[in-house]
Amino acid sequence: MRTLPHRAGFCPEREALIPFPCRVQLGTKRGTVRASRALARYTYTMNANVNGADRPSFDFDGRAIPVAPGATIAAALIAAGERVLRQSRLGDPRGVFCGMGICQECLVTVDGRPGQRACMTVARPGMRVNRSPALVQLDRTPPMEPQPTRGGEVSSPPNACMGGASDRGDETQSCDLLVVGGGPAGLAAAALAAEAGLRVVLLDERTKLGGQYFKQPAGVDPRVPSDRQFAAGRALIRRVIDAGVEVHSETCVWGAFGLDAIDAVSPRGRQRYSCRALVLAPGAYERGVPFPGWTLPGVMTTGAAQTLWRSYGVAPGKRVLVSGNGPLNMQVAAELTRGGASVAAVVELAGAPLPARGRALIAMARAAPSLVRAGLHYRGVLARARVPVIYGATIVRADGGGHVHSAQVAGVDSSGRPDLSKLRHFEVDAICLGFGFIPSTEAARSLGCRHQFAAGFGHLQTVVDACGATSVDGVWVVGDGAGIRGAWHAQAQGELAALDVLRKLGVKPSGDSLQSKAERAVARQKRFQEGLAKVYHAPILTDQLAEPDTAICRCEGVTRQAVSRSLADGAGHAGTVKRETRAGMGPCQGRYCGPVIGAMVARSLGEEPGEMSGYSPSPPMRPVEIGAVVR
Repeated sequence: MRTLPHRAGFCPEREALIPFPCRVQLGTKRGTVRASRALARYTYTMNANVNGADRPSFDFDGRAIPVAPGATIAAALIAAGERVLRQSRLGDPRGVFCGMGICQECLVTVDGRPGQRACMTVARPGMRVNRSPALVQLDRTPPMEPQPTRGGEVSSPPNACMGGASDRGDETQSCDLLVVGGGPAGLAAAALAAEAGLRVVLLDERTKLGGQYFKQPAGVDPRVPSDRQFAAGRALIRRVIDAGVEVHSETCVWGAFGLDAIDAVSPRGRQRYSCRALVLAPGAYERGVPFPGWTLPGVMTTGAAQTLWRSYGVAPGKRVLVSGNGPLNMQVAAELTRGGASVAAVVELAGAPLPARGRALIAMARAAPSLVRAGLHYRGVLARARVPVIYGATIVRADGGGHVHSAQVAGVDSSGRPDLSKLRHFEVDAICLGFGFIPSTEAARSLGCRHQFAAGFGHLQTVVDACGATSVDGVWVVGDGAGIRGAWHAQAQGELAALDVLRKLGVKPSGDSLQSKAERAVARQKRFQEGLAKVYHAPILTDQLAEPDTAICRCEGVTRQAVSRSLADGAGHAGTVKRETRAGMGPCQGRYCGPVIGAMVARSLGEEPGEMSGYSPSPPMRPVEIGAVVR
């Protein structure tokens, strides 16, 4: 039977681009795969097409950029081939890196207001977008005015962090439970607590709920079929809405001073939240591993590439190299390959699968068979497309002019040191990096919650009990902020935290079996993650790939040589290095350079990193306009 989608990639009712390939039955498996790839290439071409005069567009430095419904500025620009979004303080070009509003590398000027994150700001027809210069002349910056679109509508203000909030005055809102973070853990906690009768307010920085794992497609007809990940996220989000949770999107929490003083800013203005219980579900961000060329436009995290593809139907490039450690890299490479992008190789830091790891694989299959099946499926997609998977290796260099043009790959030893005598060269226009994750702990640390350094994972994480309760009464931390264990563990842990909140507030949950069900899910996912850690065991990379002139701090351009010089002069703490070199003083606030410099300091002192090794937390936890902080 031969079936074809209407208009090959468009939903007839919404004219929204499908962000994943439709399966086209042409009678043979090979024909299906080829048609799927062709359709994805068509989708990408339609996204990147700048000749469609009838399509809505915005102005980017004098060029009309088409925009699909719900797409961010970053997605629209990358689809149109625009990689360079700003200049660093040293004048070199920068583009999208993290794709989730952490790194601040994609800052642009929107309708005269500088400092807007292109990856978090929804593109509106008629808006004016400009590349950000290295130094913004704030005294000459015109105030932002709402811009009329072609249809006469007025564009909404940009995202709150780094500008965009109005000064309509302070608001203080009270609730029983305040949940910060709209990923799997936060959604599960909010839904269960609201179903039991609590007044729940959920704050999320994005325009749509779901977090990184359950990110939903933008502007796509809900009848379009999707995979299990899309469907599970959609169901959980629907549960939150049906439970009556008060959701505040585009709300950036910049200060956590106590249960009665959680400060945030949004396009609606600045707010202060007061609650009887606080559940933090901050998630995590991808580890930064500096190497020559890692700041070039076109070099981004694997999570950024997945967001571009799954949410907006935009491939990060035409020929992509994926490098790092962990299963997410395999998934993203398979999704891009299945969608028609050319993946040059997947470079995995861990060694090749060995029979000795069979026991770990069996444990994983028993704990979460569906996840193992998904992993085998991704590996099969790459094998059928003849995408090479290079084990025990990593990217060591990226080269290019205005954006990345090529990459070099080398094997590594057990300590993560590369063997530069044997290099493999790849011509690519995009590089996706996924070297694991760092928990977001800023809010929990600001509140005084106890933390510990997880030596086996190379990061700091919040110390919690089985239900997510921290050392501070009334504060729970769930999900990746309390340790990287995956989305399904996070969701179950969020439910356990909600049940614990209900007990503390004297409210009986709606079901007696909820506790045991969530506990079993947590136990299963822990077993799965333990096996996964063994299968993907690899050295933790910090500064092993950096040359003396490689920037360790992306924001301030502080090199490895400058950090080493500071350590040689006697700096015994990351804070001292920060004061002497400015490393960590940029807009990302040390999130990427902090773990690297902390490891370098610990090595110079001959001791293991600990809770006090990194930068101290301080408000604002995210860059915001001064008007949001001064009261």
